[in-house]
Amino acid sequence: MLVVTQPDRLAGRGLKPLPSPVKKRALEIGLNLDQPDRIRDEAAQARILDLDPDALVVVAYGQILPATLISRPRLGTMNVHASLLPRHRGPAPIEWAILSGDSETGVTIMQMDAGVDTGPILRQETVSIGATETATQLEQRLAEVGGRLLVRTIEEFQRGTVTPRPQAAEGASHARRLRSEDGKLSPDMSAAEIDRRVRALADRVGVWLAHPAGNVKIVRGRLATGEVANGMPIVTPDGVYVVDEVQPPGGRVMSAAAWVRGRR
Repeated sequence: MLVVTQPDRLAGRGLKPLPSPVKKRALEIGLNLDQPDRIRDEAAQARILDLDPDALVVVAYGQILPATLISRPRLGTMNVHASLLPRHRGPAPIEWAILSGDSETGVTIMQMDAGVDTGPILRQETVSIGATETATQLEQRLAEVGGRLLVRTIEEFQRGTVTPRPQAAEGASHARRLRSEDGKLSPDMSAAEIDRRVRALADRVGVWLAHPAGNVKIVRGRLATGEVANGMPIVTPDGVYVVDEVQPPGGRVMSAAAWVRGRR
């Protein structure tokens, strides 16, 4: 078995190279590891193909695999995608499920083809999205579902008891890559939309309010269900969103109420 993951990335204040969680786990359990800069390099492909793999499994790898890799394994190349395809194809399905106001999402095990998340579906499992669930929390749940579903799908595929089915054209959508401007809050947003943006993006690209002192990050908040006793209320046309934690420009994370008192 060979585990292929991205090269270590510079991170932290000291900009030290940090390994991915996949690399850490692979080393812990003694699996062979490869970290090519580009999976399209012939040498990187050769290291994989020389193993004559029965199957390749791709999970949020972040690079497009060449056809020479996808078509080579005996059982094909499988992808674990965190949505109910064909909805939310693309690199940010978890965040866009929340941003879109979906009540459920799930995991799809599919056979990879030349398109972006367009291959035949092998297995799917539906997961409900909690009313206050963040992208990070949902990602953790989907990872558990995906691991279990992948093992079951590989076993069924080997026995010939699973039949690939083409994706329907109807209902397809694209979960494009997130941008920093996606986190900008505007005065005309509803309380529900603000809530979705904070839950989906606060742990990703960040969510922020424009302020004369600089952009203020919204770290945590909630939809108001009654009288607002604590926090910083944002009044919208359809309700109130209460900000509980913020991060001022160049400052640390703090309670929104304390930040408001300081601004006064």
